[in-house]
Amino acid sequence: MLWFVGLGIGGAEALSDKIKKIISESGVVYFEQFTSPMKEHETKFLEQLTKGQFKLAPRWLVEDGKEILEAAKTKQVALLSYGDPYIATTHIELRIRAISDDIKTDTIHGSSAITSLIGECGLHFYKVGKTVTIMSGISSSTAYYTIFENLKLGNHTIVLLEWNQNKNFFLDPKDAIASLKVQEKEQARKVFSDDTYGIVASRIGQDNQKIIAGKFSSLSKTDFGEAPHTIIIPGMMHFTESDALKVLAECIEPPEDNTPKIEKISAQMMKKYIPMVRRALDQITPYYKDSKEFAGVLENADLYIKDAERFYSQGQDELAILSIGYADGLVDALRIAKGIEPEIP
Repeated sequence: MLWFVGLGIGGAEALSDKIKKIISESGVVYFEQFTSPMKEHETKFLEQLTKGQFKLAPRWLVEDGKEILEAAKTKQVALLSYGDPYIATTHIELRIRAISDDIKTDTIHGSSAITSLIGECGLHFYKVGKTVTIMSGISSSTAYYTIFENLKLGNHTIVLLEWNQNKNFFLDPKDAIASLKVQEKEQARKVFSDDTYGIVASRIGQDNQKIIAGKFSSLSKTDFGEAPHTIIIPGMMHFTESDALKVLAECIEPPEDNTPKIEKISAQMMKKYIPMVRRALDQITPYYKDSKEFAGVLENADLYIKDAERFYSQGQDELAILSIGYADGLVDALRIAKGIEPEIP
C-alpha cells in the first residue's frame, strides 16, 4: 500500500487526524523535501508521529522510486509532500508505476502554495495561464516567451523560482527579474521593462507571509526576506482583483495591467515592415516611370501595401503579413531588375 500524502501549507499543527493516523500506521514514512522545504521542528514532529521507519527522501530517491515501490509491496508506505503531492509530476509518475505493479495507492490532497497564493493576492484563479520556472545559470528564454503568450491573452503567470535542496539555495526574486530583463535585451519583443508590474508572494501559508507588489524598478530594490518566494506577472486585472490586491498586498505602486503594455509580434512586424516596403516602392518607382510594361507590377505592389495596412487596422494580422510579404516580393524583384541593393531591415 502506498499513500501519497499532501501536508498542506499550514504547518504541523494544521495536520488532520487522518494524516496523523496514516503516518503512525505506516511501516515506512518517506518525507520528500525537494518540492519545497519544511522547517526543522516540523520535520521533527513528523518523525515523532512515525512508529515505523522515517526517512528523508531526496529527489533522486523519489525519481528512481525502486526502494519506495519495493517497500510498498509488503507494508504500508507513506510518501509525504509539502503542499499537494501531485503538483510534482514525479509523484504522478511514481503512482502510475505503483498501480502497474499491482500496488494499491491512495491520496490525501493538501492545499498548495502554488494555488493558494493566487487567492492570497486577490486574483482570479481561472485567469492564470501556463506556469513557468526560472533557474539560476540557465537561460530564461522559455519563461520569457511563455509569459509573453500569457500576457497576449490577458492571463496571469505564476513564476516559480529555483530551490536547490542539496545547496540550500533559493533564487532571489531580484535575480529572476534581472534574468527576464536580460532576455528582453536579447529577444527585443518589448515584453519587460522597469514599468512591468509584478507581485512577489513570500512564505505563503506561514506566520510571516508577505506579499509585495510594484513595478520591476521598485521590486529590483526590495528585500523580500527569507524564502520561499514566487513571482506573479499579472495580465489584465479585473477591478475586483486590483481592489483586492491593494488590501491584501503591500503595493509600492498602485496595481497596473501588463497586457496593454505589450504588442504582439505580428503588430511589431507590421509597424516595421509596412513603412519599410512603402519606402522601397517609392525609391524604385522613378526607375520605371517610362516602362509601361511594369506599371501593373508597381500598382499591385502599392495595392498589397494598402491591403496590409487595412488588414492590420482590422486586426487580421495573418492577412496583413501575407499582403506585405507579397508587396515586398514584388518590390524586391523590381530592385533586382535594376541592380539596386535591397534595404536591410
